[in-house]
Amino acid sequence: MGHLGLGGHFGGLAARLNGVFGADGVFAHDRLRFIDFVDDVEELLEEVAWQEGGDKKAADGFEEYMLRHYSG
Repeated sequence: MGHLGLGGHFGGLAARLNGVFGADGVFAHDRLRFIDFVDDVEELLEEVAWQEGGDKKAADGFEEYMLRHYSG
């Protein structure tokens, strides 16, 4: 993200994702529901789109796509 000039937008991302994935990189379903995680990520994407002068709707469809393809 830093190479794209977007690094400043993700300063708090690591803190927000802390504990979401285990040491093995697997999503920790016992700590957070996947649907809540996807919703949070969509909100982050909307925020970045807005800060970059774009339309918040640019992130629309992310949640639906993720849940359709990765929700068990």
